[in-house]
Amino acid sequence: MPVAFDAGAKRLLLPMASVKDIPTIPGELFAKFQTGFYADPVDAVFKALGVQ
Repeated sequence: MPVAFDAGAKRLLLPMASVKDIPTIPGELFAKFQTGFYADPVDAVFKALGVQ
């Protein structure tokens, strides 16, 4: 996440499998992003494109 922040990212899409790892991310860093989660690659594409 620090690399994404340094690159100017404002939004992150993370796999649902990564939810368990959220406590390892510093809160002040996590709060800087709009975070979304996806269930599978197709879901990730739709969310990345903003398609419902």
